[in-house]
Amino acid sequence: MIGCILVVEILLSQSLAHPGFFTSIGQMTDLIHTEKDLVTSLKDYIKAEEDKLEQIKKWAEKLDRLTSTATKDPEGFVGHPVNAFKLVKRLNTEWSELENLVLKDMSDGFISNLTIQRQYFPNDEDQVGAAKALLRLQDTYNLDTDTISKGDLPGVKHKSFLTVEDCFELGKVAYTEADYYHTELWMEQALRQLDEGEVSPIDKVSVLDYLSYAVYQQGDLDKALLLTKKLLELDPEHQRANGNLKYFEYIMAKEKDDNKSASDGQSDQKTTPKKKGVAVDYLPERQKYEMLCRGEGIKMTPRRQKKLFCRYHDGNRNPKFILAPAKQEDEWDKPRIIRFHDIISDAEIEIVKDLAKPRLSRATVHDPETGKLTTAQYRVSKSAWLSGYENPVVSRINMRIQDLTGLDVSTAEELQVANYGVGGQYEPHFDFARKDEPDAFKELGTGNRIATWLFYMSDVLAGGATVFPEVGASVWPKKGTAVFWYNLFASGEGDYSTRHAACPVLVGNKWVSNKWLHERGQEFRRPCTLSELE
Repeated sequence: MIGCILVVEILLSQSLAHPGFFTSIGQMTDLIHTEKDLVTSLKDYIKAEEDKLEQIKKWAEKLDRLTSTATKDPEGFVGHPVNAFKLVKRLNTEWSELENLVLKDMSDGFISNLTIQRQYFPNDEDQVGAAKALLRLQDTYNLDTDTISKGDLPGVKHKSFLTVEDCFELGKVAYTEADYYHTELWMEQALRQLDEGEVSPIDKVSVLDYLSYAVYQQGDLDKALLLTKKLLELDPEHQRANGNLKYFEYIMAKEKDDNKSASDGQSDQKTTPKKKGVAVDYLPERQKYEMLCRGEGIKMTPRRQKKLFCRYHDGNRNPKFILAPAKQEDEWDKPRIIRFHDIISDAEIEIVKDLAKPRLSRATVHDPETGKLTTAQYRVSKSAWLSGYENPVVSRINMRIQDLTGLDVSTAEELQVANYGVGGQYEPHFDFARKDEPDAFKELGTGNRIATWLFYMSDVLAGGATVFPEVGASVWPKKGTAVFWYNLFASGEGDYSTRHAACPVLVGNKWVSNKWLHERGQEFRRPCTLSELE
């Protein structure tokens, strides 16, 4: 009994080992190997079934020849004692053996492997999350449904297409979220592909059913009525469509009467239809943020750009960097954002990634209402924390940050490694705690986050920039580099221009690691000034 309980607990722990596959491309690569293993198992099953059928076929061909001969002269055939014996033997024994062969289930191995692997499969949450990621990429990068459906994305190595079923599924996910704008776009795409002749188990009636209602919800009554009539041409008995038709006609007649009454009464009141488009959301700088993600709206004038330089930096005469100084590049002036080139090697990156992969879990954010860490749709990634004492490479990286910034890392947080998922992002946020969050880092006892150091541990084929909407800055990922900025002025006041975001990854796999340095220990390394904004 104890053994059974242990087995169940192991299986449960494995099945819950990596929830939220869609939030980490790095972990999704494991699914490729899982599927490859299943395909191999499936091919073995097909081979076993083919071997079984080949045996049955040979047996049938042999008996076909034998019975053809025997039926021509039954008495003469069984008159031979050997034939008589073999006939009895066949019917008594061999046909039973054939029956057992036919009934033999060759799928046991495949089903057993599938059952074992299923515990590592993505779930409904992953499927919905991946679908929402596509919708997010569509909006952020101004992509039309046809471009996404045809897989015409920048930098893609492996082109892929969306079927009618795929488009229909994306529309349904949007519909479930009451996102009728995207429902309309994707149902129209599904309808176009059906009109172009694509063969699909999804029929036009199902698509039009969702499409007409989504259009109605956005206030386009005329188009909703037209689509409903088109649906009824295909299926005159469709119960919901017939009901909707009557309702739409009633609403239109009522609006006509209301408009006529208003006109007769010389009223200036007019019926205002609902505005179609993306729903208004919680992010005030959404438009500015998405423009920067596309490389648009960058606010760097030529005059300011002339003041940005590249230089060799020796860490204030640090012995480690006198003979081999670090390469520095000014990315932005206010706030000052500095990029360090060739600051982490490929070998170090691989070690950090290998240490982090087994520990990756869904990245969380601080909930100001509850004071607890929680997952959020505006942060789609997985992260892990690495301590300096557990590996010399991590310790060496920490000391490198201290040597180059001049800040004490002993009070810094552990190195956080993050891998972004499908459409992975982190919407605009501050790294430091604002005045309305006095207890944000109270447990650490090291003060506020004075500065951020961010390593880029992979190149990204498209998307994935770090943007600063307040100042119109975009910093693009480049493997082996790192960017550094101060979150607080020397006075300890927060620098609100450092509000930043990680743009959705359009194509590729984004790995980063960051070090948040805190106030404690910096008193003599970065002394306070008399001005709040210095």
